[in-house]
Amino acid sequence: MIAAIRTRVVSWEGALAVLTIALLILGLVTTPGFSSPYNFQSSVANMSEKALMALPLALLVLVRHIDISIASTAALSGIVMSLAIEAGQPIAVGIALAVAVGIVCGAINGFFVTVLGMPSLLVTLGTLSLFRGLCYVLVGGKPILAPAAIINFGNGAIPGTSIPLAIIPLLIAAPIFSVILHKTVVGRRLHAMGGNPETARYSGVNNARLTFALFVVCGVLAAVAGIIATGRSSSASPASLFGAELDCITVVFLGGFSFLGGSGRLAGVLWAIALVIEVRSILLLNGASGDGQATAVGVLLIVSLLTANIARRLTASMHDRRARAVLTAAPATT
Repeated sequence: MIAAIRTRVVSWEGALAVLTIALLILGLVTTPGFSSPYNFQSSVANMSEKALMALPLALLVLVRHIDISIASTAALSGIVMSLAIEAGQPIAVGIALAVAVGIVCGAINGFFVTVLGMPSLLVTLGTLSLFRGLCYVLVGGKPILAPAAIINFGNGAIPGTSIPLAIIPLLIAAPIFSVILHKTVVGRRLHAMGGNPETARYSGVNNARLTFALFVVCGVLAAVAGIIATGRSSSASPASLFGAELDCITVVFLGGFSFLGGSGRLAGVLWAIALVIEVRSILLLNGASGDGQATAVGVLLIVSLLTANIARRLTASMHDRRARAVLTAAPATT
């Protein structure tokens, strides 16, 4: 029991948990207004859609891929939904169209990566601009007012609490993703794909099919994030969630997912989400601008990548030393 607790504490997730709790205490002690219900609700709501998009992104990183077009997909989905509702369609139809847009965008990325064999970074860099450009084509830079029901969901709270409604999709999706990744055959196949794609393929894993499915799931959750963002801002705009992919990528790598693929736990991503929420909240309450907050998030991303790289080198060095020690201690044979 004690050994298990010690292992968890010295793990990457344990270190993040300690850091998050320490920063929470620091914020409570040093930052006026940090503990207010309003600050809690607004800080969590502001990160809700980014945290939701980070879940499928983490699985893509696990299998050595990435989708940096997720924020553009979210913006496009929100605009299509708002245009449909403005044209007289029911809210349910608008939401369905938004999800359909997410599926199509994810399928486009998946097609270029799995069928044509193009690098996911280059593909999604292109579709980032393509999907964002379509937003401007559809509305010409003019925001579309969201319906009252969507606005209430984006800005409301669970009755009697300070928990924002916008976090509910994340609370539903996170346990599902965690179970799939850590408790199912699909999760074991994803780890195998990330660890060694060729070995996984020879073992019977359909790498292309799983990768394509991950891109589609990424598009679907990006669409849901776009709906949330539309409600929070009360309108759909081509500039919606501009630059949000930085936060998503940061929490994935800060959460312990290796940029080389094959390793990572969703618990680390959830702790990283909480850490980024705290950092942004403390900076905002101390007068930092949006650019200052983005800079801090960028620093977190660089630090997480550097730390992961150093840890990987130290681990490799320790393995080499142990191998040499075993060879040195082995008795000579005649």
